[in-house]
Amino acid sequence: MARIYSGKKGRSSSHRPPFKTVPKWVKHKKDDVEKMVVDLAKQKHSSAMIGTILRDQYGIPDSTVITSKPISRIMKENNLLSEIPEDLMFLLIKAVSLRSHTTSFKGDKHSKRGLDNLESKIRRLSKYYVRSGKLPKTWKYNAEQAKLIIQKR
Repeated sequence: MARIYSGKKGRSSSHRPPFKTVPKWVKHKKDDVEKMVVDLAKQKHSSAMIGTILRDQYGIPDSTVITSKPISRIMKENNLLSEIPEDLMFLLIKAVSLRSHTTSFKGDKHSKRGLDNLESKIRRLSKYYVRSGKLPKTWKYNAEQAKLIIQKR
């Protein structure tokens, strides 16, 4: 029997279903889904978490198909999107945690290197967001500033 090449070497992976229409078994309407997204965003869930909750608890496979706009756009229209993009915020959280670890354990050279790489990634991503206008022109990464941002969150 011939094996179908999936592009991944020896690993199986699940893929998003190829349909672009709302499945027949989804009973939620556009307004209901938008209201659920707004309610979950008010509970301080990220857009990725909102998508997971909609999928697991409400049986909505893809909210974009139903609402014809992504979750982040629904959040933006209702002024629920944070000033700092989600991916950058998660990197800041990780950096603050890793920095506190490296101050407690001075001999952990692997974590120190990981922190250096992580802060480099934060700087590169923040440059991109400053260029695209999602962050103010004066925004720069600073460990103390990151700690304050995380505490405010």
